[in-house]
Amino acid sequence: MKKIWITAGVACALTLAGCGGSSTAPKSDAGATPAANTAAATPDMENGATITGKVTFDGTPPVMKTLDMSAVPACTAAHKTPAKSEELIVGPDKGVKNAFVWIKSGLPADKTWAVPSTAVTITQEGCMYTPHVLGLMAGQNLDIKNGDPTNHNIHPMPQVNADFNQSQPPGAADIEHVFPREEVLVPVKCNIHPWMRAYIGVVNHPFFAVTGDDGSYTIKGLPPGTYTIEVVHEHWLTQPQDQQITVGAKDSKTQDFTFKG
Repeated sequence: MKKIWITAGVACALTLAGCGGSSTAPKSDAGATPAANTAAATPDMENGATITGKVTFDGTPPVMKTLDMSAVPACTAAHKTPAKSEELIVGPDKGVKNAFVWIKSGLPADKTWAVPSTAVTITQEGCMYTPHVLGLMAGQNLDIKNGDPTNHNIHPMPQVNADFNQSQPPGAADIEHVFPREEVLVPVKCNIHPWMRAYIGVVNHPFFAVTGDDGSYTIKGLPPGTYTIEVVHEHWLTQPQDQQITVGAKDSKTQDFTFKG
């Protein structure tokens, strides 16, 4: 099970050669200033609350289509068996992988959260984005790698951040990019390989997670309070789900979500 959760501080603006999408006119990033780390807060892992839960699917999961990579032999050769779409991955126990769960509201308005100095990495490998869904904080570096012997063009398609579209040949240096503004979710495509897709949750705080293989997630270090917690998934991109939850110091609460087929 793979979780993404960031402790100091995942719509679209990336640029690879082989994915497609559209965007509304985004704002320019000129003048946008990421939150400073000076005197910024970090999650209180000892006294903060923990929320765990699971995102499940109610219904018969659709069969994900096989991706046609035949036009690019290097892409086909990277897979022992034909690659399939990652739009909706449902486990044997109906857990939904790659759902983005985050605290949408309720955090103290007067608190600024420290942005991690470490970058979050997305890799183009086997002509797929890895990970398929990721989260990071606004102002945090995104490190983009090309692990394939073919050209890519990473193209995030944000609506509130500035558009970003850049080619990355094989063996090229990593590309670093920053999203200054909160945006959930930012779609990413490759202008060269139309089957390539990824999604990025950009959040102003560190309280978010991506569900693992079994649909589970964990968010730690929350201050006491009442929050709106939201789950967003690409298959239901226009139908996110919200729940209210109240936590105290050192609390452990469970909040599950269910998407219907």
